[in-house]
Amino acid sequence: MKRALVTGGSGGLGAAIAQRLAQDGFHVLIHANQGLERAEALAQRLRDAGGSAEALRFDVTDREACAQALAAVVEAGPVQVLVNNAGIHDDAVLAGMRGEQWDRVIDVSLNGFFNVTQPLLLPMIRTRWGRVINISSVSGVMGNRGQANYAAAKAALHAAGRSLALEVASRGITVNAVAPGIVDTGMATEAFDANAIKQLVPMQRAGRADEVAALVAFLASDAAGYISGQVIGINGAMA
Repeated sequence: MKRALVTGGSGGLGAAIAQRLAQDGFHVLIHANQGLERAEALAQRLRDAGGSAEALRFDVTDREACAQALAAVVEAGPVQVLVNNAGIHDDAVLAGMRGEQWDRVIDVSLNGFFNVTQPLLLPMIRTRWGRVINISSVSGVMGNRGQANYAAAKAALHAAGRSLALEVASRGITVNAVAPGIVDTGMATEAFDANAIKQLVPMQRAGRADEVAALVAFLASDAAGYISGQVIGINGAMA
């Protein structure tokens, strides 16, 4: 059974991804930092439904903590599907943005990508099969007012992912980014009301977490073995 790690797996989108991967036959490691109880409850629900799942906790911004936690993970076997989903918003126009707002968002989304991905690569490479899927955002493609920090972090993920895709292409490993638009999770519904969504999204609705999860599941499958180095939007024709 292949093993999949979903960072930020206790949130709405991460939980949908974890559920879909469990349904597709992966043993899913559901990562959390503050939301460990939610991750453990989700893992139990997935096991009750016949899947294979467990929860684990570490801070993706703490490089040493990541290294220690992931060393323990790979002792039980390589992680062959990695979904880098952990990320945060801390929005402000750049003229009024505090340095700590910039640093924290970059630290979680971009440094977290390195801190989690790098320790898992050599075990993945040895299996000659793997999938790295970075959850980005339409903000990383188009930019967004008040989100210079978030857009910068996500756009940097695109470049890092493309570079990594070149490095591991000959080893049967693909690296892609999924860039959702407005998705009906707690984070999105706090930021956009129904009228705003109709104005911003040509399809005039928010996306569903299970729609994003289906795209991730496809990229994690054998059928997507020739897709790599791509940024794939799922945004209701926003861009």
